[in-house]
Amino acid sequence: MPISSHAVVETTSLGSNVDIGHFAVVAAGATIGSDVVIHPHVVIGDGVTIADGVEIFPGAFLGRVPKGAGATARTPEFERRISIGAETSIGPNAVIYYDVVIGNNTLVGDGASIRERCRIGSYVIISRYVTLNYNATVGDRSKVMDMTHITGNCTIGEDVFVSTGVSTMNDNAMGADGYDEAEVRGPTIENGAMVGGAATLLPRVVIGEGALVAASSLVSRSVPAGSLVAGVPAREKRRLQP
Repeated sequence: MPISSHAVVETTSLGSNVDIGHFAVVAAGATIGSDVVIHPHVVIGDGVTIADGVEIFPGAFLGRVPKGAGATARTPEFERRISIGAETSIGPNAVIYYDVVIGNNTLVGDGASIRERCRIGSYVIISRYVTLNYNATVGDRSKVMDMTHITGNCTIGEDVFVSTGVSTMNDNAMGADGYDEAEVRGPTIENGAMVGGAATLLPRVVIGEGALVAASSLVSRSVPAGSLVAGVPAREKRRLQP
């Protein structure tokens, strides 16, 4: 078992053929499966479960504790656990907070940030420098591309494509009314929908199944299933399917 003498490995729950690089830290309560590669300078906290065949690249941090620091209206709520599915890849300098579940064969790109209570399916791409805020859901086989922000309490279905630089919002009052879980809600992007680059989706809008939002659109109201919308504000241009 090639574990660097410069790594700090406190757990005894290690599978076979585990590779742990220089200056990595694996806490006592972590569970590491077989054929896992942990590159140098990775930090894995207690309560983190890594399934077989996972690769975690340098500088990634799994198990960050959410901190409001007294500055946020929302008090973070979380369980001290992370589950990473088999054959998943975690890119350099990605940060995964506690209370996150990621499925099998998923790619988390360089510098991505995934907050507490997020649930990510299998065969998903969370690309470079994507931010998933708290309590976001991404369904199987969906792709969220570089530099996109997925806001808190946002739902993305299966087989969805969200392009680069997309912004999503969850609070029309922009914090002025405090935090109410029932009121502060992000968009819902239903199965098979596509969102073009640099689009902005305002709170509570629903992007219907199979719909297409054109690049740079501002979506201020819900988009019917199977339709193409474009513009500022976005308006329906045509139907994509019956």
